[in-house]
Amino acid sequence: MLSFNDVACRRDGKRLFGDVDFVIHAGQKVGLTGANGTGKSSLFAMIRGTLEPDTGSISLQQQVGITHVAQETPSSERSALDYVIDGDERLRVVQAAIESCPDDQGERLASLLADLEQAGGYTVNSRAGAMLNGLGFATHQHQWPVSRFSGGWRMRLNLGQALMSPNELLLLDEPTNHLDLDAVLWLESWLRQREGTLILVSHDREFLDAVTNTTLHIESGEVTLVSGNYTAFERWRAARLSNQQAAHEKAQARRRELQGFVDRFRAKASKARQAQSRLKMLERLGETQAVRPDSPFTFGFRTPDTMPSPLVVLQKADLGYGDTTVLNKVNLTVQGGDRIGLLGVNGAGKSTLVKALVGSLPLQAGSRVPAQKLRIGYFAQHQVDQLRGDRTPLQALMSHDPTLSETQARTFLGTFGFAGDRALQVTSTLSGGERARLALSLIVQSRPNLLLLDEPTNHLDIVMRQALADALVAFEGALLVISHDRTMLRAVVDDLWLVAGGELAPFDDDLDGYARWLANQRQSAASEPEGTEAMASGASAEGSAGSTATAAVPGAGTDRRTQKRLDAERRTRLAPLTRAVSDHEKLLDKASNRLARVREKLSDEELYNEDRKAELTDLLAEELAARQEVDNAEEKLLESMELLESASQASEEKQ
Repeated sequence: MLSFNDVACRRDGKRLFGDVDFVIHAGQKVGLTGANGTGKSSLFAMIRGTLEPDTGSISLQQQVGITHVAQETPSSERSALDYVIDGDERLRVVQAAIESCPDDQGERLASLLADLEQAGGYTVNSRAGAMLNGLGFATHQHQWPVSRFSGGWRMRLNLGQALMSPNELLLLDEPTNHLDLDAVLWLESWLRQREGTLILVSHDREFLDAVTNTTLHIESGEVTLVSGNYTAFERWRAARLSNQQAAHEKAQARRRELQGFVDRFRAKASKARQAQSRLKMLERLGETQAVRPDSPFTFGFRTPDTMPSPLVVLQKADLGYGDTTVLNKVNLTVQGGDRIGLLGVNGAGKSTLVKALVGSLPLQAGSRVPAQKLRIGYFAQHQVDQLRGDRTPLQALMSHDPTLSETQARTFLGTFGFAGDRALQVTSTLSGGERARLALSLIVQSRPNLLLLDEPTNHLDIVMRQALADALVAFEGALLVISHDRTMLRAVVDDLWLVAGGELAPFDDDLDGYARWLANQRQSAASEPEGTEAMASGASAEGSAGSTATAAVPGAGTDRRTQKRLDAERRTRLAPLTRAVSDHEKLLDKASNRLARVREKLSDEELYNEDRKAELTDLLAEELAARQEVDNAEEKLLESMELLESASQASEEKQ
């Protein structure tokens, strides 16, 4: 469907990649990976036709439509629902033709109505509504004008618009950056079931593993296409690098042997011919490359000066904005060494809780008791955006810590990828990932004893995410983190806490259990109350600051005992449908376990040797069948969830 033929690309005089040859077939789901700056965006631009290759050619099968996510969103009065449906341009053309069709052209109208049915026109509103719900929008917000949403939420609308397109080829560049974990899990499931071809740029390992079946990797000016998801690619690459290092070491040993002979006998007439022969052999050996470490990042958090315990305590704290209470009677004690992951659907109040712990959000009631020597390292996206654009990383760090000499500051910044002239580049010219690294470097330098991290991996590539996770694992202080990167959460946290229903409580399950909880909540939870403004631009202090917005929780403000009785009656009525969902979840678990066993076999590095090629082929086919079984189980689960949702909505209307 798509082929690159001897393609090369240069940007600003720098060669990004060359001699690129690969073919992507219809229906493949391809993960495009590589460190930031290696040329992923340029490759996307070439596929879209907005950038010409310096050499070579790119072929796209005729009549293949391409969809990508728009980077700008007009401040329109069009409703969010209509804006998302606009992504299906073919449907809009049919609808416009029907609208303009004269009444006396009955035959043409009948043909257009048939086209409308074939295009899914009779179900488009429900499909678009379900998509908006999956992306985190409450049902009553579907009719809000686009202009009412803040920047991050408009990016979600752009993503929804792209997902509505029926075009064969879908290009997604970091689609999870503006999403919370609940929306990431929904998008992951949606993309797995989507028919058509996908090329996806993402630095989220679990997301790539769940969605893709092919990996296109850019590294050292080369582009390599490998069958399998990202984990399979990493194993292939590790085996390849191991072979490369072995070949390099063997070649170096042979080179030393030949050079030693030449050095010993070059002056001896009797050995001159042999020495000359070995010089020629040295020339024929050519150059081999040693394997070098992936990561230029080698930072670690410094040991805190003091470690009081507890570090900070919230007692019977009510948290919110203005007259709106988001969290009620929060009791939380953060002890030295705690490692907490904060879970909760979008708008539940995770960022609100973090701001209360920081002390930047006044409590509506209750108390916040910080330790006398509490030193907080706080990372949030708005802090990245607020870095002074006229300063260099070196100036930013030396201003943050005036005790550092220039040499010490440069050495420290080098561990975050700002070596040499990079430390002197003005911040306004840095990429999003580079600014995030700079913000993290300032936090590390401050030697905190409590880290509060709100989506710290946004815009970071896989290598930097791994470096951050390694540093957090070794961090000796306490940690509370909000992240949609499950790899990060699994690596660094010991305890999970859930923000839901206006309350904070321990979550006694793992991340997979949380995914199941989210699926059930998405189907059964009531819509948020009308009038909630938190997701709209300027609706709250948090919204206007540009960070993750908060919304009032369903049921907040109602009498709790009455609500509990109504909920109990409702659960009884829905019990048969709930059991059906549970049964299908078990089938999905069984299918997922089968897939996990197959992938475990694929993790054997020796499997990728040439003499086991047939076995590898069989296992890849088995993996494909197992993935299909997972997809089928998920489809049945979704059907049962839809039935439960319909019954749940009917029950809510009665109440």
